[in-house]
Amino acid sequence: MKTDHPIYLYLRSGPEAFRILSGGIALHGPYRACSLTIKDIERRLDGLVEPEGHDGPTYVVEFQAQPSAKALYNLNTKIGLVGEQQPTREVLGIAVFLRARDIPEHPTWVHHSGSPIRCVALDDILQALLATEPDNPFVAVFAPLIIDSDAELSTRAAHLWQTIQDAPLAEDIRTTLSHVLEYWLFQRFKHKTEEEIWAMLNLFSPIEETKAYQSIYAKGEAKGEAKGKAKGKAEGKAEGKAEGKASTLHRLLTRRFGSLPVWAAQRIHAAPEAQLDAWLDRIFDATCVEDVLGLE
Repeated sequence: MKTDHPIYLYLRSGPEAFRILSGGIALHGPYRACSLTIKDIERRLDGLVEPEGHDGPTYVVEFQAQPSAKALYNLNTKIGLVGEQQPTREVLGIAVFLRARDIPEHPTWVHHSGSPIRCVALDDILQALLATEPDNPFVAVFAPLIIDSDAELSTRAAHLWQTIQDAPLAEDIRTTLSHVLEYWLFQRFKHKTEEEIWAMLNLFSPIEETKAYQSIYAKGEAKGEAKGKAKGKAEGKAEGKAEGKASTLHRLLTRRFGSLPVWAAQRIHAAPEAQLDAWLDRIFDATCVEDVLGLE
């Protein structure tokens, strides 16, 4: 399951997101989260959480979705690189793993008191938090990563969704958490259609009227439905899915980089679904439209 882009979005939601992901570290004073590539050696940081206007520590956050024996050495390298750029600041690392068993043994000093790297295993902390803080939207959003049973996740999906909708959040944070939960549900249930996942979330109002649907699939689905009537149900469904992703990519690129050139819009709306998926995966690391779509 792809996790790095949603983790970056999650961290941008504020200090409560950092507290959950770091296993309980509370930020004191204002901080901002960003994603950064150290271009001299092409090292990308999943998240950089920096103090704003005070001398608190800087945190380099790395999310490791798959086992990797070199994960902690990799994070230690990135801490050093950030420290070179911020030599008067304390730079610490947060290594987040899905499962405790995936945390590498080496270097052994990481696991000793006083280490600059803190290891967090989501299966250790989030199962407990889902029980003790069931109404915390910053916990609910991780359920697709830590609930092993598809049947259990399907049963709990509507409650998880409603937890985010009912929480006293700023609208931009609610939207971010909703999109992260949606993303992980779509990644987890790739065999299901969009309609089946929306039904799982108990979104029984007309799909076209839901804000979340409009932001991801509405435009393409409407076109796909019209084409499906002419060309057959299966073809229309496939067309609608691809055009929905094209619409999403166009919207996200416009939000990041402004109005798109004509060639970019044409390339997006002519692309097959597999290509659109590849481009969507690149968007949060890109610094310009060309980084996503290639050169004209």
